[in-house]
Amino acid sequence: MRSEFERLFHVALDAARAHGVHDLEVIFTGEDASLTRFANNAISQNVAEKNGHISVRPVIDGRTARASTNRRDDASIRAVVEEAIAITRLTEADPELLPLVGAAPIDPVDRHFQRTAEATPDERAAAVAQAIGEVKVFGQTAAGIYSTGENSFGIMNSRGVSAWYSETMARFSITAMATDSSGWAKASACDHRALDPAGLARSAARKSVHSRDPRELPPGRYTVVLEPAAVLDLAGQMFGDFSATAVRDGRSFLNDRIGKKIFGDNLTIYDDARHPLQSGAPFDGEGVPRRHLTLVENGVVRDIAYSRQAAALGGGEPTGHGFPMPNEVGEFPVNIVIAGGNIPVEQMIASTERGILVTRFWYIREVDPYEKIFTGMTRDGTFLIENGQIAGGIRNFRFNQSLIEMLSNIEALSPAVRATGEEASDMVVPAMKVVDFNFTEVTRF
Repeated sequence: MRSEFERLFHVALDAARAHGVHDLEVIFTGEDASLTRFANNAISQNVAEKNGHISVRPVIDGRTARASTNRRDDASIRAVVEEAIAITRLTEADPELLPLVGAAPIDPVDRHFQRTAEATPDERAAAVAQAIGEVKVFGQTAAGIYSTGENSFGIMNSRGVSAWYSETMARFSITAMATDSSGWAKASACDHRALDPAGLARSAARKSVHSRDPRELPPGRYTVVLEPAAVLDLAGQMFGDFSATAVRDGRSFLNDRIGKKIFGDNLTIYDDARHPLQSGAPFDGEGVPRRHLTLVENGVVRDIAYSRQAAALGGGEPTGHGFPMPNEVGEFPVNIVIAGGNIPVEQMIASTERGILVTRFWYIREVDPYEKIFTGMTRDGTFLIENGQIAGGIRNFRFNQSLIEMLSNIEALSPAVRATGEEASDMVVPAMKVVDFNFTEVTRF
């Protein structure tokens, strides 16, 4: 595919030059994805989709615009170049627009596993059947998905940038449902052989068993043990603010807080595209290599992400976190790693006299953007902890919680793992034991 992209780039570049345009950027995004869906203890759907898009961006006298096509024949490439040029010439000049970036060395990252790319419906079906069997042992009903596939991202421009990245990805998610309870588990990996669908199903089923006949607790502030998916989905809401553009626009909670200690001593967060448990390209939407960032160090806000444009306006250096131009977002870190500790979840529970174990959150919404207060609900496995043991399931809570406060009240951290949820992108995060977490009301289920 890379060689085909390079050929199409030269077709596009020749077409642009025929119209007197010499500055051109071309992006390729491709996806070959297959998904097996199951519900009511049976496979209900198997689908496969293959997509490829070519996106063209000329730069003409301080103007730029973008046009895209999913057709890859030469005539369609020439047509989309003409369209992009026509749109660009109708666009107002942008005094802040930078010329195309030149080439820079990019250290490669290998996350492509051929066996994952070639995983068959029969392989996924066999794994799903095992998972359903684990749930049926407990008299429960299973639903979820198992997906495998590969993604490609390439960028070339007329100033010599030629960057290409391809990875595979597999995801397995399962919800085990009983009459008055449910349990959930989910995992992702670039190598599908690293997933354990049967083990995830057992975990979900046991959560459903242990949360039967849920009791109702009064709302209030509790010590909580947050499993990694819960940490990811809630803490993941804040990283769009670690952006020089967001700070410049006055829409980041880090305004007037960079260099200050606003979290607990035991919180350190990185952005690291090359972490062995991470995924994603080692370069950004303009072909700039991604740099390692220390976002938070022992509670102190350190680095933020800079696109080329944000760096030029703010006097910083590009960090390789920009998105394809033109865009209104600018940049933010996408390879989050929250440094872990050495306390396993079981030990967190054993050290808790009274508290709540949370499997995951959902329907998370922002309440206060500067104090980073969010509301949302627990789901699919919420448990009372008493005297260091799980005492049973409880009705789900709605919370109203400041992330700044939560990440200042961390009492213990587990080792960090690759985690996946439903409300934020995959990250490398630990489980957390947090004191004074604010639950505001009980839900109806």
